[in-house]
Amino acid sequence: MTILVTGGAGFIGSNFVIDWLAGHDEALVNLDALTYAGNLANLDGLRGDPRHRFVHGDIRDRALVERLLGEHRPRAVLHFAAESHVDRSIHGPEAFFDTNVTGTLRLLEAVTGYWRALEEAERNAFCFLHVSTDEVFGTLGPEDAAFTETNRYLPNSPYAASKAASDHLARAWHHTYGLPVVTTNCSNNYGPYQFPEKLIPLCIHRALAGEPLPVYGDGLQVRDWLYVSDHCAAIRTVLAAARIGETWNIGGHNELTNLEVVHTLCALLDELRPRADGLPYACQITHVRDRPGHDRRYAIDASKLARELGWSPAETFASGIRRTVAWYLAHEVWVRDVTSGAYREWLGRHYA
Repeated sequence: MTILVTGGAGFIGSNFVIDWLAGHDEALVNLDALTYAGNLANLDGLRGDPRHRFVHGDIRDRALVERLLGEHRPRAVLHFAAESHVDRSIHGPEAFFDTNVTGTLRLLEAVTGYWRALEEAERNAFCFLHVSTDEVFGTLGPEDAAFTETNRYLPNSPYAASKAASDHLARAWHHTYGLPVVTTNCSNNYGPYQFPEKLIPLCIHRALAGEPLPVYGDGLQVRDWLYVSDHCAAIRTVLAAARIGETWNIGGHNELTNLEVVHTLCALLDELRPRADGLPYACQITHVRDRPGHDRRYAIDASKLARELGWSPAETFASGIRRTVAWYLAHEVWVRDVTSGAYREWLGRHYA
């Protein structure tokens, strides 16, 4: 048996691929376009593993997807591939709609044709798992209840709007064509292999380089932080047991402000890699102009997943962030290789 994963060289996708093959003998086909955040170095540990077939290609290439489906006959497709950074979507929204909307549309069309041609038993066992985000729900006030699966979609950034559109496409393909779809909406992920444009790896990298640690506005924006391996475990749980046609929220039960996260990182670096001059890393924190339309608070209610499928996160934020900092300190070559000249140019444009 085989599963097909899209975006399996990116941050969450590569963690899923690694975790999957660590615990399953089932083969995996990994389709990734290797845009700036897709990195084959994430998968170095799988070189020579016959269970892992990497294919460099784009989900918008329907002929390629159809060929892979016909050749490998997967029992499930897990759709991670997406453009995912809010700042990039503000400055260049078209790429986000090309990948997240047009790409998802073409993938759904190819998968639907494949699914319809399966024998009845295979067709009944098939699943298309669409991986999405809590940002589709918009923003919460300080006292608002956390997002549940029934919250209205109120996206506030081009990225969130493109993901909301892809969620609607997945839902429509289930209700119109019968495709067996399951959707997950997760909170902010962190952990190994995250491209250093996101808050946690960005601050680790800049702290060690002696550079300012940019915090948007007052830094009191609240996010629910989910360790990436916990997210991967939740997706495996949903794939194995979730009811078709439903959505499932995945959260870490860790609501923290961005400023709290940065101060936690600084304290861990003070302990694990002290500055040569003895000063605390927190002295590098710098408040910068806030992001346009910055959502104030996200929070995920994952009680449905806990109650009905028995999943809960294994990591607290304290344990997960310590593991994350230790990983980046131990993988400085990986960080050096991804922080290319193009990446530094992007940092200068956004955080000058």
